[in-house]
Amino acid sequence: MQFTEREFVPLVFGGDINSYSVARAFYEQYQVKTYVYGKYHTGPSFRSKIVEYTPNENIDQDDEFVAAVSAFAAAHADKKVLLIGCGDNYVALASKHKGAYPSNVIAPYIDFEMMDTFQRKDEFYRFCDKHAIERPGTFVYKKGAPMDFSLDFPFPVILKPSDGIDYWAHPFDTQFKVYVIEDRPQLERIIGEVYASGYSGDLIIQDMIPGNDEYMRVLTTYSDRNGKVKMMCLGHVLLEEHSPHAGGNHAAIITEPELGELVRIKELLEDLGYVGFANFDVKFDQRDGRFKFFDFNTRQGRSNYYVTGSGLNVAKYLVEDWVRGRELPFETPRKPHLWSVVPKGVIKRYVTDPKNRADALALWRAGEVVNPVFMRGDNGFNRTLRMWHTYLGYFKDYKENYRP
Repeated sequence: MQFTEREFVPLVFGGDINSYSVARAFYEQYQVKTYVYGKYHTGPSFRSKIVEYTPNENIDQDDEFVAAVSAFAAAHADKKVLLIGCGDNYVALASKHKGAYPSNVIAPYIDFEMMDTFQRKDEFYRFCDKHAIERPGTFVYKKGAPMDFSLDFPFPVILKPSDGIDYWAHPFDTQFKVYVIEDRPQLERIIGEVYASGYSGDLIIQDMIPGNDEYMRVLTTYSDRNGKVKMMCLGHVLLEEHSPHAGGNHAAIITEPELGELVRIKELLEDLGYVGFANFDVKFDQRDGRFKFFDFNTRQGRSNYYVTGSGLNVAKYLVEDWVRGRELPFETPRKPHLWSVVPKGVIKRYVTDPKNRADALALWRAGEVVNPVFMRGDNGFNRTLRMWHTYLGYFKDYKENYRP
């Protein structure tokens, strides 16, 4: 790989596909190497040729995080350091400690108080109600509250933590990212297991909107340093992952050029003065023909390369806005594009709608498809072997875990 010296250097935290997708975007747009800090000797960024990867199991702790950023900034004092989080915990740390970084560090995030509000799902739902954004029926359960509460929607229901950072900080054997709860006894049992782990936040109990993965959408936006939305990219989710810890993660997405009614998020973000990337999970409710919002992530999503692959390079927005101070035009994708981390055979078998399946396979045949972890030239033996192991493992994973 060949690199070009620039006036900036990307510093990314997180070792998963999110961090590698961001690093790939930086290389493709600017031919720069990205420096990535993650917890373990694994993931797509580990042993990548476009990444300088540093594992540190304590990197998500406040002191370790600030020390790493400060030391890196000092070692690159002649450059602007773009600090980018690729997980809710890292984004929170980047925002929380903005006042502690050396002057050459750019942390392109909203203030921590606003970020903390939106990262908690119960607070986000209050925001939805205030701004007339539709969401599923929801009951917020608080730790220690009586179990004799009533729900305004029937079983099965969805159960998930309001505070994802605190939830994953307390692992336990039966831990799922999202639970599908069939009846009242199961609901009460799972609530007990969650709080026995040490988690102290609220739990979200939610109306289960009918329909499989193909009713989901993902919306990614970028708001510049002045709070103006400059990019919106809508993706039609065809498949999600279904394993316990990865359930709900996107696995295949077709970019949709038309935003439809979801364009109204632009006005709401600008009313808030929001800054940086935002990522929304949305589901189409066939019962009333409306889109319902689930989550507001204050960062680019794990599947962010669906945006870059469609022609809207995520690195470009950060550099041109924050480093070079240029005025950005408003952009949306111009044509459909397929992002997939699963093999074609998984799409053929598990995408059930004939049109969706045909559209995905047509894009694949036309070469309008990308798996972000497979970049030409980044083909070291160890990394390539690990990536193919994960890629082919989706056949077994879907066979064991897929539930329509």
